[in-house]
Amino acid sequence: MLNVDVGGGDQLAVAVLAQYRMATTEQMHLPIAPGVRIERTRRRLVKLRGEGLIDRVTLPQAGRTRVLFVTQYGAQVAMERPELRNWQPSRTVSDRTAARLRVGHALTVAETGLAFVQDARRRGDVCRPLDWIPEVYHSLGSGETVIPDALLYYRQSDDGERAGSMLRAFVEVDRATMGPERLAAKLGAYARLHQCVPAPPPGARHQPAGREESWRQRYPLFPRLLFALDGTGQTGVDTRISALRQPPATSHWRASCGRFPCWRPR
Repeated sequence: MLNVDVGGGDQLAVAVLAQYRMATTEQMHLPIAPGVRIERTRRRLVKLRGEGLIDRVTLPQAGRTRVLFVTQYGAQVAMERPELRNWQPSRTVSDRTAARLRVGHALTVAETGLAFVQDARRRGDVCRPLDWIPEVYHSLGSGETVIPDALLYYRQSDDGERAGSMLRAFVEVDRATMGPERLAAKLGAYARLHQCVPAPPPGARHQPAGREESWRQRYPLFPRLLFALDGTGQTGVDTRISALRQPPATSHWRASCGRFPCWRPR
């Protein structure tokens, strides 16, 4: 039979790296080829780098870790996959200096996404590598946006007692680089996103009746909000969880915030 998947593995590797922004070789191996030896993934990545699809930076610390990212050419190839049809490459794509400055947060976000992918495999659920989508823009109007660190799609399997369900979540990955109060303030932006109704068309004097919130154009249900806490000890984690559970004391906020539970990883 004709092998119609020639190059499919290479294209998947480029697509995953493009969507995850940056990753190490070990991180790339987990989503694209977990059933083979990592040497095969290393050879694939060396080939892709030689073809100009990906590039890398070497960190002076952390054992001179090599961090991979796509080039402009690689981003163009990645967008040929149906899953990335509406994907927009980062403005810093192929910028080695920008990659080096963003690497800490980007690798932590990638590691968080891979944790969901691996856990789904163990549980028999469905969360494929491209079901983790970093930096999805949501407009609030007037130039304000909400950009979660990632949007997660996760389908639970049928356990025999209940049918599997589709879960969606906005994920904020906190590396303890801001105080608990500033972290909790992010809840306000998501509350505004939940209530945001698109502005009326130019020239309209009044808001048309029955206009729905803008998020309904993208999601059947408003995604949950998940905070992944890193970069601090248990005391710091407890402090941040406490801050997230204590929204500002206004009745309007309390009604909105009730939709966004704080999750503690099990």
